[in-house]
Amino acid sequence: MSFLLRRYARKLYPNPILNRPRYSGRLHTSAAATTTGLYGFPRLKNPKGFHRFVDDAIERSGELVSYIATMPSSSEIIRAMDEISDTICSVVDSAELCRHTHPDREFVEEANKAWMRINEYLHYLNTNHTLYDAVKKTERERHLLTEEAQRAAHYLRIDFERGGFHLCAEKLDRVNQLSIEISQLCREFNENIVIDPGSVDVFPSSRIPKNLHHLVKPIYRSTSASSREPLKPGDTMKEKGFRIKTDPPTLSSILQLTPDDEVRKMAYLRGNSSPQANLGVLNKLMGARHELAQILGYRNYAEFSMKPNMASSPLVVMSFLEEISNIIRPSADEEYRKIRDFKREKCAQGSGDLEPWDEAYYTSLMKSSTYNLDSSVVASYFPLPQCIKGLKVLVQSLFGATFCSVPLAPGESWHPDVLKMSLHHPDEGDLGYLYLDLLSRKGKYPGCAHFAIKGGRQVSETDYQLPVVALVCNFSGSPDPLNVRLNHWELETLFHEFGHALHSLLSRTDYQHFSGTRVALDLAETPSNLFEYYAWDYRVLRTFARHHSTGEVIPQKLVESMEGARKMFAATELQRQIFYAIIDQTLFGEQPNPPRDTSSIVADLKTKYTSWKHVEGTHWQSRFNHLLNYGAGYYSYLYAKCFAASIWKKLCKEDPLSLSTGVALRKEFLQHGGAREPADILNGLVGDGVLRYCNGGIVPDITSLCDEMKLVS
Repeated sequence: MSFLLRRYARKLYPNPILNRPRYSGRLHTSAAATTTGLYGFPRLKNPKGFHRFVDDAIERSGELVSYIATMPSSSEIIRAMDEISDTICSVVDSAELCRHTHPDREFVEEANKAWMRINEYLHYLNTNHTLYDAVKKTERERHLLTEEAQRAAHYLRIDFERGGFHLCAEKLDRVNQLSIEISQLCREFNENIVIDPGSVDVFPSSRIPKNLHHLVKPIYRSTSASSREPLKPGDTMKEKGFRIKTDPPTLSSILQLTPDDEVRKMAYLRGNSSPQANLGVLNKLMGARHELAQILGYRNYAEFSMKPNMASSPLVVMSFLEEISNIIRPSADEEYRKIRDFKREKCAQGSGDLEPWDEAYYTSLMKSSTYNLDSSVVASYFPLPQCIKGLKVLVQSLFGATFCSVPLAPGESWHPDVLKMSLHHPDEGDLGYLYLDLLSRKGKYPGCAHFAIKGGRQVSETDYQLPVVALVCNFSGSPDPLNVRLNHWELETLFHEFGHALHSLLSRTDYQHFSGTRVALDLAETPSNLFEYYAWDYRVLRTFARHHSTGEVIPQKLVESMEGARKMFAATELQRQIFYAIIDQTLFGEQPNPPRDTSSIVADLKTKYTSWKHVEGTHWQSRFNHLLNYGAGYYSYLYAKCFAASIWKKLCKEDPLSLSTGVALRKEFLQHGGAREPADILNGLVGDGVLRYCNGGIVPDITSLCDEMKLVS
């Protein structure tokens, strides 16, 4: 459906059509006081601007299609295709960010309309014979193109054919219908997660620890009423309780910090059975993707999804997952027994099964008691402004660049909390722009993510379109950003997403088609996983982690304790990621006949691949939104974990902040985006021993990860 969204860039040429001023795609990146629109797009000064934004994109794309129909030179065809993509992506990416983060419902609704409308227009482009014939012409004349242009022509042709271009009209029409349906189902799935996070009411209020009161809402009931009966007018005796919203961040805190077993159980059951509506949405999504894959000549969606990736097939992925699962199982089982025994020691009855809602609570207690850790003490060294300083330290040390604050033009921002920074190099000038939207608020995208707004691309021999991205998180604790302090896992998340942002900001590809994170899916998470290491290394932390009130540098012994606590249950966490990846492979793999409900599939897989039991009635998969963007691709996180372990060990560990390390990362990896083969990028960065060839595909070498976790491979 969306070949234009995965790869492409735009460039100007000596042609009257191509040199015509473009308003839809121009992005204001200077700190001028002139009123602009959302993200610097002049059209987006108000919600209705999205309609004209789409009109402009369609009009400009039509002009470019007409130009391509004249069959200019192969290089001009590729660049004109790039401009179509860049124009379309300006709308899609802006609408995507807006509908997930903007507090104004009218903006969100108009962004949704724009997103659907531009996606429908994409079907016209993806089934356009003029464009397909032009791409085939360029591939035949590959000897006239640069290496990157050859790669662009090749993948454009493949993407056209993966979109069903070879099919008869009836089947192609069905492919387009299914593509639209899949987009709508993905949107509905995400919307349901926001609309229905679930909640539980707890009485009395004393059952909730005081340090969690900022996460819950006070409620009252009549003391003579049952626990479900609301307070009636005239009642004077009231009992205070709390309503717990079971969205993922809140649920995580409740499960980790609440001593009351029954409260944890209630929260776990509710949080892992919401939203109910997504069970039906997921079934429809699985069916639509399966039908789409079969029409296109594949046995299942997993096979279709993995064909362009390093893995190349479900067989390769499952053999990798089974291998690493077998290696990790003894250590994960041992960790389970330790948690169970610890619970029995702590509980008055001295026995009892270990339940899934016990894991976070008792592992947290075990870490704290073993290493004398207090999460509030740890967080005191990570005030948000200092953590942002940590990002600046990284780019200065590694790349010789600086993050400079940029004033937001009137109309450019979507919320007062948003910050804007430019990544500036003393020799190269500005390299790109980064928006930071880090604090939680009602109605905002509930997780953490990196959003592209503009991809980098060569506009002329002397002019480069700078990348623009947004880093979105949901840190909470204070309405004042200066008083927000991060838990260490939040810092790790910030560094993870920053790795994605750097991939976008530092890529220097000729074509937007390959800009930044537009790479093979099973390579995309490698930079983000690599930068998680930086969040744990004391040599890095001491450069910015300072106590919020005393200014004291974080003690090395504290960091060593944090590291020790992290390793206590590393096998359990890795096993969980393997389980997630296998769920993803199974749901989008071969479909049983008759079909089984997803909850029974998840229950069986949990029993087979983890040390923990499934809780009847829960359906955690109904809020696992990685099934949307990473359908049959969640294994990429495990690929990235292995690749990052090898890169850290061989390149970064000795001196993680050295300029030579940064130069290697940038020159051999980040700057290439998707313009080179993933295997060539990885081998060029660290040499042999980072990957293996298996059954026609590529899998990571697991040696470095096993050494790190003290496992026997």
